[in-house]
Amino acid sequence: MSGSSRSCAARGLSARDLRILDPFLSYPSSITGRERAIVIKLEHIKGIITAHNVLLLNYRDPAVVPFVEELKRRFLHYHEAKAVKIRGNGGDERTAAEPAKIFQDSQESVEHSQVLKEQQDRLQALPFEFVALEACLEAACSCLDDETKALEQEAYPALDKLTSEISSFYLERVHQIKGRLVALTQRVQKVRDELEHILEDDGDMAGMYLTSKLLQEEDDNSSSSSAAVEEEEEVHELNNDGHDSGDPDTSPDDGLTPPCGSLNDEIEMAKSSDSRGATPSRHVHVAELEMLLEAYFVQVDGTLNKLSTLREYVDDTEDYVNIMLDDKQNNLLQMGVLITTTLLVLSGYIVLADVMGINITITLLDPTNQSQEDFIWTNVACTVITILLYVSIVAWYKYKGLLY
Repeated sequence: MSGSSRSCAARGLSARDLRILDPFLSYPSSITGRERAIVIKLEHIKGIITAHNVLLLNYRDPAVVPFVEELKRRFLHYHEAKAVKIRGNGGDERTAAEPAKIFQDSQESVEHSQVLKEQQDRLQALPFEFVALEACLEAACSCLDDETKALEQEAYPALDKLTSEISSFYLERVHQIKGRLVALTQRVQKVRDELEHILEDDGDMAGMYLTSKLLQEEDDNSSSSSAAVEEEEEVHELNNDGHDSGDPDTSPDDGLTPPCGSLNDEIEMAKSSDSRGATPSRHVHVAELEMLLEAYFVQVDGTLNKLSTLREYVDDTEDYVNIMLDDKQNNLLQMGVLITTTLLVLSGYIVLADVMGINITITLLDPTNQSQEDFIWTNVACTVITILLYVSIVAWYKYKGLLY
């Protein structure tokens, strides 16, 4: 068995869990609890959390370096708070000011001291794996929130400019923003769904108490070993009592001493009752993790609401732009109808002028009449008729609702 396989087996992980962390495979955000580890993949954070350490896959990534520094800072406060708790529970008769001095060396004001003391008390209450899990959730939620704010700062001005001036440049810019918005919404939705899925299952939350399970396992091992030792001692004492008895008529099987088989049965019954009493304790107290996850669930849900509001604004802007484009299209169609009508009326006038201008002798006309008045009146009459025809056609268009 290879080293990685032994390491996975020791933490209760399978090859499928490691594929989630593979940088060459595309997996959505997930938080998976296993027997001795938590496999976490949230945005740029990919790692394995155990009861004693955190294994990060891409700790040298520039995007992950700030998270690593924050994780170190949290672990430092966690171990300091744990050390103070151990000294306080060890019966050391020190004043309350001496443990507080550990946290007050780097403080600059009383307000900062109170905030730091509250944070350390909270870290002291959380187990190691939850301190790491909280750091991962905070980094992922902060990353999503920062991307949402950056997208809002870019999207709203671009949408406002598009409503004031419809151009191909602004349309292409809004198209790119909408693509980023859809991708970011899917990522935030996946994180929210993952947190909601864990919150709905108390068994999954109880499975993430790695420290409690480790202590429970150690207690079970110690209790089983001590029970085995006690069983051997009691059997040994019974055998010694049977051999050292001075009455030859008394034997271990005369009913005064219980047989070895019945003693083993009683010990097994006691062990089984202890195990039955200890099993429900693994799944009772999940309020601590539930409060932690609910806090970040509310934060992710708020980020998703911001994206939903931005999506609605984008949709409203698209509707407005479509209305404006439809209005312009209708104006162009109306202009086309008017131009076509004008060309039709002018075509009739041109046909009449061509007919009147033909150089053919007509006997109906008086050839001796050389006056220009008939020509002028003919042109004036044709012009007036053409204008009246055009106005009547346009009025009929408006009456029918073709023009407005």
